Amino acid sequence: MKDQIRREFSADPGRYYRVRLFEERGFERTACEKCGRFFWSSSGRRLCPDDGPDAFSFIGDPPAPRKMDYVRAWDEVRSFFEDNGHAAVGRYPVVCRWRDDLYFTVASIVDFQRVAGSSVSFEFPANPLVVPQTCLRFSDLGNVGVTGRHFSSFCMVGQHSVEEGGYWKDECVDLDYRLLTERLGIPGDEITFVEDVWAGGGSFGPSLEYHVRGLEMGNAVFTEFSGKLGSHKPLEQRVIDMGAGLERFAWLTSGTPTAYDCSFGPVSDALVREAGGGPGPEGLGRYYARMARSLDGPGTLAEKSAAAARAAGIDKESVSPVEDAYVLADHARTLVFAIADGALPSNVGGGYNLRMLLRRALTAMDRIGMRDMDWVVDAHADYLSGTYPELDGARSDVKKILRVESERYSKFHGRMAKVVARLRGSGRTPTAAELVTLYESDGVTPLYLKKEGVIEEAPQEFYDRLEQLHQTSKKPEAPAAPGFEGVADTQLLYYADDPRSFRARVLAVSGGWTALDRTAFYPRGGGQEPDHGTLGGLRVSDVVREGGVVLHRTEGGSPGPGVEVECAVDSDRRAAITKNHTSTHIINASCRHVLGSWIWQHSAFKDADHARLDVTHHSHPTGEEVRRIEERANEIVSEAVPVAVRESSRGEAEREHGFRIYQGGVVPVSRVRTVSVGRYDTEACGGTHVSNTSEIGAIRITRTKRVQDGVVRIEFVSGEGALEWDRGQRGRRERRLAEEERRAVVERQRSLDRDESRREIPRMLEAISSCEPGPCGDGAQVLRAGSGRLCVVEGHHEKTHEALGKKATAADPRLAYCGIISGGGGVRVVSYAGAQSPLAADRVARRVSAALGGSGGGDRFRARGGGRGGSQEAAVAAAKALAGEA
Repeated sequence: MKDQIRREFSADPGRYYRVRLFEERGFERTACEKCGRFFWSSSGRRLCPDDGPDAFSFIGDPPAPRKMDYVRAWDEVRSFFEDNGHAAVGRYPVVCRWRDDLYFTVASIVDFQRVAGSSVSFEFPANPLVVPQTCLRFSDLGNVGVTGRHFSSFCMVGQHSVEEGGYWKDECVDLDYRLLTERLGIPGDEITFVEDVWAGGGSFGPSLEYHVRGLEMGNAVFTEFSGKLGSHKPLEQRVIDMGAGLERFAWLTSGTPTAYDCSFGPVSDALVREAGGGPGPEGLGRYYARMARSLDGPGTLAEKSAAAARAAGIDKESVSPVEDAYVLADHARTLVFAIADGALPSNVGGGYNLRMLLRRALTAMDRIGMRDMDWVVDAHADYLSGTYPELDGARSDVKKILRVESERYSKFHGRMAKVVARLRGSGRTPTAAELVTLYESDGVTPLYLKKEGVIEEAPQEFYDRLEQLHQTSKKPEAPAAPGFEGVADTQLLYYADDPRSFRARVLAVSGGWTALDRTAFYPRGGGQEPDHGTLGGLRVSDVVREGGVVLHRTEGGSPGPGVEVECAVDSDRRAAITKNHTSTHIINASCRHVLGSWIWQHSAFKDADHARLDVTHHSHPTGEEVRRIEERANEIVSEAVPVAVRESSRGEAEREHGFRIYQGGVVPVSRVRTVSVGRYDTEACGGTHVSNTSEIGAIRITRTKRVQDGVVRIEFVSGEGALEWDRGQRGRRERRLAEEERRAVVERQRSLDRDESRREIPRMLEAISSCEPGPCGDGAQVLRAGSGRLCVVEGHHEKTHEALGKKATAADPRLAYCGIISGGGGVRVVSYAGAQSPLAADRVARRVSAALGGSGGGDRFRARGGGRGGSQEAAVAAAKALAGEA
């Protein structure tokens, strides 16, 4: 598709690519003698920048008079565009909350794109503007550190203008040329413009890439069409979308061996020293210059690296620690930005990419011999805080998340060692699909396998597959019911005076659903369950919204089309749901206060009798943390904070409140309804809310659980539900106290029985041993049993019988023992027998239990039994009869 568009546009260069600057500065259009691509140059060159002999010749020989690092390069770019009428705006979050088809911000134009259905609109806070947008891309992770110019995150200098009120092609190219020549001091004949196209987000247009010595500096896209080539139409407003690489500005002007050396400030220098320094700046310069020129050629990355080392006259092994240092510097910076903006490493969604980054970084740390990443985070924050001041305040949260994840990863080492042993034993190299499975199932990164010698390099296919697996996909919702096409939009009374009873006209009926001209029934949406009530005397059991039409499901029939009906909303249900919905906002804010800035709403559910909020968090909260969250929430309730609802343009809401308004997800409308709970929380929300937090009364958290990696569920009740919970808690507490008291009484009795046993057993044992047939005292009597004796003992505690029976039969092997205990509605039997006793213990237990209407069992030496159908006297009589039979 892109090649087709390029051919179409290149066939008419005067329409799509020729600009005023080319005429004024003598730029001529040439087809590359090697690849055929068209480019514009004032130097008479015959080869495009990719194929020219000057590619990457700036390494060690920069074409600019002043060296600039990342921070200074931005200062120069910003001041240039400000001097030329642009507003400099702060970066947008790297977590793309305003788009449901992207996890991360991948280009500066994404900041301003708003997608609604199949259409794309732009929300520019100023026109024209320039922005230092940090972008995250993960398709080239295997190249990071190795090539000298690939990053997992980079700063795209976004130069954007809407033609009406701004400018178009001529002014854009002129500004970019002057930025390079006047501000950076690069000679004009060093600059080459290459014809290209850009398509994405439903729009496209021609573009001019500008290069210096083979390095693409930026790409000016002239976005002017929507749709697809052949069925496209002009956009209402043509937009300049120029994106330039700030790291490349720094690299070109400084001429360092890699783009990392001038982009990470003191971080990369310190890490390279930590890694041993490698072959030194000159050797690294020769090596990385060769790598940069050969990267697009044939062969694997490992083969190219080995060839570059030979050409540079260095040992490839001496470069490996430096590559690890660059990997750590790059990945740590990306994680700082992502976590500061509210993302968490996990095993779901975009969190997969962050966890992959961290585990690669930890492997690199291990190879270098480092054990602590905190100082790397601090060094990045210190260096970047002038450009991105928000990073300074986020550093402690970033370090906390990284420590939690690092500890979690360390627990996998034993499992990973087993995986490595198994792979070595197989004698073959795992495929890209197998590498993905190893990472997903066991957390084993390719960098770890490379470190252990299992693979040479991870194939690019591995990273491509992983990125595809964890992209977001927008799933279209199926309509609730057909038959309402062309029905007029419903007037929404719940956003006006919100009556609990009203009259409305039936516009259409289909499949048990009814569309009214006006309604106060709130439909299901944003996690809020729908209102119930009555419509024309019929019970309303469900309410949904399709487009602008609200549909009501009725039970027991449907009203006729065109009639007017009396409607009533269930006020108690609405009030309960409303309190729970506002409580959701309050708990979300309380979680951020107690747990950390990374807390974002993942999903929510609000019904009348219960509600839940799922938030992003690395671990299950402790009991103390849950207590503090609930306490904080009730403080907000007791403060009687006003809850304000306001409607404004989407851009205005974003500028005033930031992107935390998108707690409930993307808002695909141009007008945004924001709900603010004082200074604590502001969200884009269409739900119903109390007007003051005091109306909630109380909030109680009933349960918390971890529902998936990186997501914690908080279940709660509020209002009358909280009071019911408290009453239930009191009942549960009273039952628990009663049970504890019962157990205490039992334990006290057991203690008394143990004391009795310790006192009585020695004395009773002596009495039994010396007793002739007849009473022995303390409820004991000895009976003749053939050639032996049977001792029958009544009363006492079961533990006493157990100890006494064991000791007595051990002292006299011809003795049988029968303990009889009454209580609990029956009589229990404990029997023992010595080795030479004519009466076995199980025989005694069965005979006595039979007299009680029960049963007994055991073995010759020890048995138990009892029953509820006889008395203690009957048990003694049965024992005596058995002794007489022996």
